[in-house]
Amino acid sequence: MADLALLWHMHQPDYRHPETGQFVLPWVLLHALKDYTDMAGHLERHPGVHCTVNFVPVLLEQIEDYCAQLHNRQWRDTLLRILDAPSSQALSEADRAWLLDNAFHCNAPTMLEPFAPYRRLRDLANLLREQDGDALHYLADHYFTDLATWYLLAWSGETLRRAGGVIPELMAKGSEFDQQDRQALLGEVTRILGDLIPRYRALAESGQIELSCTPSHHPLAPLLLDFHVAREAMPECSLPSSPDYPGGRSRVAAQLDAGRSSHQRRFGKPPSGLWPAEGALSTAFLKQIAEAGFVWTASGQGVLRHSAGDAADVGVPWQAPEGTPADITLFFRNESLSDQIGFEYAKWHGRDAAEHFMHEANALHEQDPRNLIPVFLDGENAWEYYPYNGWYFFSNLYTALEQSDTIRTVTLSQAAAAHRDRRVRLPRLTAGSWVFGTLSTWIGSPDKNRAWELLCTAKQCTDRVLDSGRLSAERRAQVLQCLSGCESSDWFWWLGDYNSPHSVASFDLLFRDNLKALYRLLELPVPASLEHPISHGGASDSAGTMRRAVAPEIPEAPEGGP
Repeated sequence: MADLALLWHMHQPDYRHPETGQFVLPWVLLHALKDYTDMAGHLERHPGVHCTVNFVPVLLEQIEDYCAQLHNRQWRDTLLRILDAPSSQALSEADRAWLLDNAFHCNAPTMLEPFAPYRRLRDLANLLREQDGDALHYLADHYFTDLATWYLLAWSGETLRRAGGVIPELMAKGSEFDQQDRQALLGEVTRILGDLIPRYRALAESGQIELSCTPSHHPLAPLLLDFHVAREAMPECSLPSSPDYPGGRSRVAAQLDAGRSSHQRRFGKPPSGLWPAEGALSTAFLKQIAEAGFVWTASGQGVLRHSAGDAADVGVPWQAPEGTPADITLFFRNESLSDQIGFEYAKWHGRDAAEHFMHEANALHEQDPRNLIPVFLDGENAWEYYPYNGWYFFSNLYTALEQSDTIRTVTLSQAAAAHRDRRVRLPRLTAGSWVFGTLSTWIGSPDKNRAWELLCTAKQCTDRVLDSGRLSAERRAQVLQCLSGCESSDWFWWLGDYNSPHSVASFDLLFRDNLKALYRLLELPVPASLEHPISHGGASDSAGTMRRAVAPEIPEAPEGGP
């Protein structure tokens, strides 16, 4: 049988303001209710499907932060605070503006248009905007409490809607949600988020899934170690003016150690495998991963092509190049199958998409019954484009996999063991990521390079203050935690004219707020340069969260079928 190794990568950057702890954006809450919940539910309904689920530590930390808020009702999230407000309490202008600015950000064809009450709220706001911006002041408080309620309902998982209880009852009611309704919804959210991490731990303890990790705050580690590795796949890449990121090796080691500790604390055992942020690897980073004791790591097919040639096969695992410490196995993503799930199957009927995937997988089995089929992608961002959040796709796909006599699902540790004798020695490792096989998404443009220069300057200041020994142990720990947040890859991902101005502005500001907080913790003046935006964006609101590895070569979706 051919072995299908699915990896679902769960990641959100730290949306909390570094000084107030307030959640600037609610994406962790929304994806937890819709995607992390559904992905666990699909697996629980199909115990014969095995896969690897990767959680980034900073995401788990934020889920736990939400659990704490829901239990003590000390709100650091605007949406939850609005839902909890008494009906007699008028909403502030800031809260009204926040809801109008955020509550309709979704893929409207699948998440807004199907629900007439939610659609009416959107249409009413648009009508008033078209007439006169000041006309929005005529909207009553119950408009906004209904909007806040629908914001959460629209981001609820399909498994929750089909399970009965508060969520489907409120969706049926549709409008005029009173305080009792909102409190019932908050109670349901409390239960859902509180169960989330334990559900994945239970799936792992049963042997159905493997849980892997990423360095703590999702840093683009190859660039922390050496900017020049960007030129291995892009010789003409423009680099930041700073020669390197100061002390990059120790920072990568710290993020790796924090990731392992987080995993041990939350899941009861250390991780065997590491999914590097953005699948980004380099020779120096691979050595640190191996030295940290990981058994396997993974990247994109483009990295394999650049490292071993166009004919290099993702259907076998690879052994690290000569000179790599320990004995670590590398897997490289089948980009065609992975991107079909991520970008194409949302346009298909769920049954047809599942059948097409199985047809493609069976073709690989016919080529070689021993084939390994590595399919890796985000576990949260694709599903809002699928009808019913991918319910029918997963139901059909997982059922077909459970019944297949040619395709077996495995975790990546199982694949490493089962295919050990098939490993091929990688001749070298060309630095790159799962996006285009390069590092161009995080370095090379003026905006991205400027962000690196700001970070390098802040790191130099950090090193000088830490070396002086004048900070208390508590303050030193706060500095290092803040620095980890500043090193996240997400800031560099979002800067650029291919992302929407709204998204770029949010991430640009939060990055600069993190740097400002770092300077204040160091008791240093905040540079005036941090008062000015780095980037302005330019693409549509649909750009940003996911990016193809390669240009699509996908057949048209067939017509017909449920």
